[in-house]
Amino acid sequence: MTNAKRYSCHTRATTGRPFGGSADGRATVHAEACRTGAHCRRWRPCGRSRRRKPGFTLIELLVVIAIIAILIALLLPAVQQAREAARRTQCKNNLKQLALAVHNYMDTNKYLPPSATVDLSVTVTGNNGSWGVHGRLLNFLEQDNLFNIVDLNVAWDFQTPIDGLRIPLFQCPSEIKADEARDPGGGKVTLYATNYGFNFGTWFVFDPATGRGGRGAFFPNASLTFADFLDGTSNTLLVSEVKAWQPYMRNGGPPNTVMPQTVADAATVIMSGAQYKNTGHTEWPDGRVHHTGFTTTFPPNTQILITAPNGTMVDADYNSWQEGKNGRAGNPSYAIITTRSWHPGIVNAALADGSVRSVGENIDINVWRALGTRDGGEAISEF
Repeated sequence: MTNAKRYSCHTRATTGRPFGGSADGRATVHAEACRTGAHCRRWRPCGRSRRRKPGFTLIELLVVIAIIAILIALLLPAVQQAREAARRTQCKNNLKQLALAVHNYMDTNKYLPPSATVDLSVTVTGNNGSWGVHGRLLNFLEQDNLFNIVDLNVAWDFQTPIDGLRIPLFQCPSEIKADEARDPGGGKVTLYATNYGFNFGTWFVFDPATGRGGRGAFFPNASLTFADFLDGTSNTLLVSEVKAWQPYMRNGGPPNTVMPQTVADAATVIMSGAQYKNTGHTEWPDGRVHHTGFTTTFPPNTQILITAPNGTMVDADYNSWQEGKNGRAGNPSYAIITTRSWHPGIVNAALADGSVRSVGENIDINVWRALGTRDGGEAISEF
């Protein structure tokens, strides 16, 4: 093949004239241009390729990043929902285990565990320190070793086996303060909170002067059996969710003993308390309603806002008198301890028949109150 066939040029040389002459002459000019690096305006350099290297342009990269961001935005809610569903399932399983433990306790002891034991032979006491239902169920919750080294007949406050002990079954996986330990001070044991409270009734809890308890499933010094659940075990709450580190007022009021019917009435009642605390449901061994119980005064997740001593608005609970304080000389206990949950729109609860339900926060207040009594004689619709 001749050089004339290998090269062609349709532009002018540096002289401004068209290339002319023989094919060999044109080839010679082109060869010289290749050697010196010079070339015509439209003549590609010999032996070099101007083909673009593979890779992304900035625009293409931005498009890919945008697509990935959209996919993440679409997938993240689904992942969060799946995780919440798993936490809700675990929470229900915890409640199921607690309900079965109550039944096993009943089968073994022939009565249900009392919420606490109160010495009614005395008239002056400090902190009662009586073990609640959680502690009495330990050996039915695969906590036999712990059960065997604590003494349920001695106040729990200084029993070192429970110091800093965390029992996962007592906490809902969705609790945001599950890792926060409670140090009461004074040499008492450090505790972790619980998210499960037992049913203390609707409003009235206990009167130490008479020993009479409320109409729930548990109260101090009780020895109830399921035969006392005249409404039926499928119509009576046993245990439900509560939030840890719950603000509450205690040891004062109420203005009267009529159960409050509105949130505004409840706020007035709560403000009649003499002491403000933000540690509700942080002492799992404690037998008092503000730590290990609930009442059905208002439906789940009802907010009752009061002004705390520091000026902030808080959603609060109420216990008019710590059960057991001052023995038989103590005041009657009335309580607004609302069931609350970190699961959106519901609380999980176990009924006395052992079944576990998710109860909507919009449940009718009368149905909810009926579920809080074991022998109220109410007709309960589907919930």
